[in-house]
Amino acid sequence: MIFNSIDFILFFLVITTLFFFSKPKYRWTLLLAASYFFYMYWKWEFIFLIIFSTLIDYYCGMQMSGKDQKRERLPYFLISLFSNLGLLFLFKYLDFFTQSTNVLLGTAIPMANLILPMGISFYTFQTLSYSIEIYQSKSKCEPHLGKFALYVSFFPQLVAGPIERASHLLPQFQTNENRLRYHNVVSGLTQVVLGFFKKVVIADTIAIYVNSIYGTYELYTGFTLLFATYLFAIQIYCDFSGYSDIAIGCSRILGYDLMENFKQPYFSKSVTEFWRRWHISLSTWLRDYLYISLGGNRKGKLFTYRNLMLTMLLGGLWHGSSWNFVIWGLLNGIYLAVEKRTNFNRWITEQSRAIQLLSMVMIFHLICLTWVFFRAETFAKTIGILEGIFTTEYFFNLQIKDTGVFATLLITTVSFFLLEIFILRNINIKNLDQQLGTWKLTGLKVTMCLFILLFGVSEGSQFIYFQF
Repeated sequence: MIFNSIDFILFFLVITTLFFFSKPKYRWTLLLAASYFFYMYWKWEFIFLIIFSTLIDYYCGMQMSGKDQKRERLPYFLISLFSNLGLLFLFKYLDFFTQSTNVLLGTAIPMANLILPMGISFYTFQTLSYSIEIYQSKSKCEPHLGKFALYVSFFPQLVAGPIERASHLLPQFQTNENRLRYHNVVSGLTQVVLGFFKKVVIADTIAIYVNSIYGTYELYTGFTLLFATYLFAIQIYCDFSGYSDIAIGCSRILGYDLMENFKQPYFSKSVTEFWRRWHISLSTWLRDYLYISLGGNRKGKLFTYRNLMLTMLLGGLWHGSSWNFVIWGLLNGIYLAVEKRTNFNRWITEQSRAIQLLSMVMIFHLICLTWVFFRAETFAKTIGILEGIFTTEYFFNLQIKDTGVFATLLITTVSFFLLEIFILRNINIKNLDQQLGTWKLTGLKVTMCLFILLFGVSEGSQFIYFQF
């Protein structure tokens, strides 16, 4: 079941109605059943993987909570670590490493060809963060199995995040005394509409053009390929942040608070700032549990650069079992290491607004370079696209086959920039109703709904990050 479908809208209306009419002590049961149904709607067999991860981490958490010494907690932490990473490796990376081994060693090891369970990277990292924090004595275990299971599988953020910490989300499930509040409904509904606007009006419309160009890149000039890359940067942002907006908005209507996952990343003046604004729940996860565990910046400059590179390499691999994702992570690691070495972040904050604006443009292009690796299916296709972009012959010949699609692209892209720059840039969306006022907010929602009806792609395409 995907958010941009009639099925989900009806599902959410039914669950919300039952939630507020049910007794508080039964609400966790309703939400857990709804979450399992939500996931099983896609492929019912894979619910057993979530249940397995839940039981393993619940057991390990309970065992660790009764141990005072870290060495006593270590065996149970390792059980949790290897169980979760083992599942992730089996379903996501086994064929990748098998294929790489066959190429490097000339072997003929057969491929497993297992179906990748939707959202496995997200709920695996979520349960791992729970075990890590208990092992490090930063959090207490959750003794209630049902509420812990709900933390692992809460349906709004189950398949594409945000990756929530137990210390933030679990306490919200312990009371279940949420009331139907006007502010939560207005604020949450506004964010849901914004998410749908980003997804079906902007991301899915742009996807038609990007898929066409990247699918037959040999036929296009450099500027056309570059233009498609710019569009993909907007597409992936609107697709993923649109999902996050819908997840956060739906949760807020129910009375639950999820962490913010995007803060207008393309306004960043450095790559470091970009990663503080992009996929925040993953970037902070990698920072807290991987970069700092490797030593962070505590052991000198060379170790700092190494830790940055390893963190981003593994972050790239988290996104998918492909060398393109590894290179994508490597490029981001190089960017971060160079900024660290040159102290670029401090330097840019002291510069004039004109210099900072130029820096934004430069950072956007550096990020777009990495998006080519992210979007292209193979390394060979990536090289072909990059060669096409950097070919000067007929570079400025923008090839447009369907003027209708291009006109829609123009309208939706301009509306995206107007929304980002003039409405959302300096506003906390949780308090949008208070900051804009009733009439402006109503006008904004009506306008976005009209755009959804007039320009929205109605096929209900899957969100990009569902594949991760």
